[in-house]
Amino acid sequence: MSKKDTLFAAKDGLPFSFDADVSRVFEDMIQRSVPGYGLTLQMIAVIAGLYAQENSKLYDLGCSLGASTLALAHGVKVQGCEIIGVDNSQAMLESCTKNVSQSPVPVVLQQDDIQNIKIEDASVVVLNFTLQFIAKEERLVLLKRIYAGMRQGGVLILSEKVSFSDEFEQDQHIALHESFKKAQGYSDLEVSRKRQSLENVLIPEPISAHHARLQGAGFAKTQTWFQCFNFVSMLAYKQ
Repeated sequence: MSKKDTLFAAKDGLPFSFDADVSRVFEDMIQRSVPGYGLTLQMIAVIAGLYAQENSKLYDLGCSLGASTLALAHGVKVQGCEIIGVDNSQAMLESCTKNVSQSPVPVVLQQDDIQNIKIEDASVVVLNFTLQFIAKEERLVLLKRIYAGMRQGGVLILSEKVSFSDEFEQDQHIALHESFKKAQGYSDLEVSRKRQSLENVLIPEPISAHHARLQGAGFAKTQTWFQCFNFVSMLAYKQ
């Protein structure tokens, strides 16, 4: 069972990393930090049910504890699918292995940088709050590799924290997000310390930049299907 996230009540000043300490509280952390996260997982299952193709592979890139992996597994309606979950954190994968042990669809877990993974024969690929941790200049290369390894009719699910070019809109979304976290029980100090910890580690971009990059990677059609404050989820289709 995930422990309550009190990491930033106890420490200050360290850059955020997906280490053993974060792994122990990550389930609680993401539920209390990302508005709409639970709904995003439910809809990943729905999307997998519609787009997973028979005898294809489904990828969860940056699978962490396996929540998106299991959402894919429970959504699949066709035969012969395999899910590949990839994460570079050993601590995350140790917990993920236990969490997906009863998956109704075969799951293969790999410890690696998602930028090293060859995508092949994929009908559904998930980047659930993962791309934001990759350097901006490296994001297009990854998306092109994903596109090249997907089947026609496949779909990429991309969920991200985003920024806004309008200063007023940016400030309001930040205020709303921080109010959300405080409503989940985080203190002002914890919110401030986590914001400092994530600076220069999580790099958000405007929604328009994501759509432009997806199209530059080859995806002919893209759409934003979900937004709650400064968190969004998009779909990119390989036609």
